[in-house]
Amino acid sequence: MPESNQLDLTPIWARPEPAARQPRFSRDRIAAAALGIADAEGFEAVSMRRIAAVLGAGTMSLYRYIATRADLLALIDDALLGEALVPDPLPADWREALALVARQTRAAYLRHPWAVQLLQGRSAPQAAAVGPNALRHFEQSLAALAAAPLDNTARLDLLAMVDDYVIGHLVRAGEVAELARAAAGDAAAALDRFVSSGLETGEFPQITAMASEGWARQFADPARTAERFERGLRLLIDGVVADGDAGAS
Repeated sequence: MPESNQLDLTPIWARPEPAARQPRFSRDRIAAAALGIADAEGFEAVSMRRIAAVLGAGTMSLYRYIATRADLLALIDDALLGEALVPDPLPADWREALALVARQTRAAYLRHPWAVQLLQGRSAPQAAAVGPNALRHFEQSLAALAAAPLDNTARLDLLAMVDDYVIGHLVRAGEVAELARAAAGDAAAALDRFVSSGLETGEFPQITAMASEGWARQFADPARTAERFERGLRLLIDGVVADGDAGAS
């Protein structure tokens, strides 16, 4: 993808799409094609050439819609947030509404397990761009808390904590999935020998005791993972509210 010596920091959504009476493509279609390629082949396979092939277009024609790789990442990021939106209406109970937003976000990223690692900590300035779906997601999150007995500062703090919790959970889910793939692959025997030899030294008594109870299977069990997410989310929301009540008393 072409790179300019002087990077345009203007968010892609603040720039007009190609002027045409009937544009052949849209940024949404390009983002959807990129998501499909990443899901099927991994994000490393995403390129303008591959996207153009999926859309039946010439590669150079797509540069009229997207100038840089940072633009493409911003569009993908915003498309993922579009999937994280909860269909209206939200539950009347604000705690359940907030929990539903968190669940929807978790589900969206679990459908695209490559996305958390991709979108974390990237250095491109476009990574901080706020797109239309990011605004909708933020608006919906605030709407979920509209009836909460919290001031605006406390609401923003709670949203930040819930976001941190969801992203942390997703990162851990990705690590568990990678471990499961390693355990099922060619390196499984070597990994097993490494762990077993470590336990035999007696240096890790706590791990050894848990290993006899099949802790690894429990830790990686998708049902248990989902259960931990729900329990942790509820404890987080209730804990913030209880802390606020204690401060007010």
